[in-house]
Amino acid sequence: MVFRLKPLSRLYSVSFAVLILHSLTACETMLPVTRQSEAVFEPLPTAVETHVFKVQDEQSSIGLNAHVPAKSNDTLSDLARHFGLGFDEIQMANPGVDPWVLTDKQGIVLPLQYLLPEAPKKGIVINLANMRLFFYPPKQANTVVTYPIGIGRDGWNTPLGKTRVITKRYKPDWTAPESILKEHQQLNEPLPKVIRSGPDNPLGLYAMNLGFKGYLIHGTNKPYGIGMQVSHGCIQMYPEDIEALFPQVDLNTQVNIIHQPYMLGFKDRVLYVEANPSLEKWKSQQKSQQANLIKRLKAAAASNHLKVDWQKVQQVLKQADGVPSPVTLPEPVATRIALDHPPTLNEQPIVEANLDNQHWYLSVDEVMEEYSAKKLAAMLNHQGPAIPVRSLPKQEKFAVIAGPFQSKQEANSVKTRIKKTFDLKSELIVPH
Repeated sequence: MVFRLKPLSRLYSVSFAVLILHSLTACETMLPVTRQSEAVFEPLPTAVETHVFKVQDEQSSIGLNAHVPAKSNDTLSDLARHFGLGFDEIQMANPGVDPWVLTDKQGIVLPLQYLLPEAPKKGIVINLANMRLFFYPPKQANTVVTYPIGIGRDGWNTPLGKTRVITKRYKPDWTAPESILKEHQQLNEPLPKVIRSGPDNPLGLYAMNLGFKGYLIHGTNKPYGIGMQVSHGCIQMYPEDIEALFPQVDLNTQVNIIHQPYMLGFKDRVLYVEANPSLEKWKSQQKSQQANLIKRLKAAAASNHLKVDWQKVQQVLKQADGVPSPVTLPEPVATRIALDHPPTLNEQPIVEANLDNQHWYLSVDEVMEEYSAKKLAAMLNHQGPAIPVRSLPKQEKFAVIAGPFQSKQEANSVKTRIKKTFDLKSELIVPH
């Protein structure tokens, strides 16, 4: 196949000595000078810790926000997956940015600072509000591991409460519940009762059954839904994340599922507030949850002899972008990590532009402007399972071509998927 995925390349640890940029005092960036007229610039790092953090007893804020210049073939989904973020996380942190069409060197904010949920630091804690999983390894003191997750959509909400991991399975088969079989029957998309392990299995390669009957933590064959409400209630993870977490979690590990849209954090005598959009099921609790946050913030400020910028607090609550913001006075100098673009992005779809005469292809919709063609191609490329798609010049405009496919049957199967998902027509391009 011409469609290729870039190889996994994980490098997360860096020295922070040259990373911290003072956004209000840019002149303070460190530049080692060798001669009066010559300055030597340290190259920017391309990697940063995104998953594993050390936590002090009084600390409830981990990580640091960053920014990175995009490349023209990137999407927010690609950058999110590479840096351990969910789709909604990175999109909310970059308002006004088209997630599917980025320009070369466009600055993208990476919201890599996290506030720990207000829950016992034991086992797995899942906060549905910011769609993140926090794991406290039992044999690694003062350590937390965090990953983005996909959760149940409206009507199929992931349940709240405490449970445990009761079974662990590698290459699991999926037995579809009657409710899901009925739903697909009504959509005229019948499912087999059992789907064996493979590319069509929605559980991916790893699954951990919870004590809540019918609910699992598992991988996915649609990784670009991570960070959104996409599942039938299960907790989904990027394939590489569940692969890393799976061997660390013992049977009977406690799992605590909570919904905390308004969070309070503390680090280096600075109080942080994080506000996330309330999920639809719990929107009626929004005012009481905000009032509870204000109460806790007042108590934390009083016990630590700190002054709070209440106007900033209201701004954070109104914005609800999921990014922790400092709310103490005097306002601390904002810090961010400046990163260079990594040589490759983990699992970014790369599709060769050249077509051949030996395979089947699909011409998707009609010719269009370059921007529209690029956006459609990017959206199709990030389906699951992946569809290889590229945009190519045609008659002073652009065409969107999917493929190559090994057979007419495979091409028609993708044609049906495109029609159902995007309501777009496709025409077969036959080999010759």
